Amino acid sequence: MSISINRLSGTVALVTGASSGIGEATARTLAGHGATVALAARRADRLDAIAADIRAAGGAAHPFPADITAEGEAAALTERVTTQLGRLDTLVNAAGIMLVGPAADAPLSEWQRNVDLNVSALLQLTHAALPHLTAAAQDSPRGVADLVNISSVAGRQAIGGASVYSATKFAVTAFSEALRQELTQQHVRVSSVEPGAVATELTDHIRDGIREMNQDWYASMETLQPDDVADAVAYIVTRPRHVALNQLLLRPTEQS
Repeated sequence: MSISINRLSGTVALVTGASSGIGEATARTLAGHGATVALAARRADRLDAIAADIRAAGGAAHPFPADITAEGEAAALTERVTTQLGRLDTLVNAAGIMLVGPAADAPLSEWQRNVDLNVSALLQLTHAALPHLTAAAQDSPRGVADLVNISSVAGRQAIGGASVYSATKFAVTAFSEALRQELTQQHVRVSSVEPGAVATELTDHIRDGIREMNQDWYASMETLQPDDVADAVAYIVTRPRHVALNQLLLRPTEQS
């Protein structure tokens, strides 16, 4: 990461899932555009290292360890970020989990984990952040604030063997569109980004037997990299005030 573009100078961005994958790449990229970035995830050691790396490159980053699935933690995280950093201009809900496999023999605990992180935590954090985003849109020289939700191709086309994961991502996409309609006049832009196969740690959490099949499928193509998705997020949030990119679908070229 090099600090050379300053389209987001004076703004604060909160990125969840920032300890790896799309969240980490997005945090680094937004810092490269001049934003002060709040890094949120459970792994405090990873957040500390990433924040230090961003600062060494000339950016501004602050770790905020949190488990946003815990009761009350989404609101508490938002309060800590806005109290310490003074405002909130951009929220990127990048935290997510992909526990997949045939429905008939799936552990119900996996379904619950999908819902808890991909939907419930996203909704709670968004609810807590909305007053701050609305305020930022009013007092920022940019005249706009951004909410970006990381959905998935599976939120546009349901996938057999990933029924509950697909359901959670359909929920994210639907929520994003409905919220967009509510917030247009406040100049809070709401966007959903729908990546296809991305080389991240997502497949590591899938149970044995199912994980290997997914990893083989990923290995069959040149997948997207986290930076590719981060570039898409940065493009969305650096558009002029009058331009809103509401949905962005990106796949590996080889993904059918």
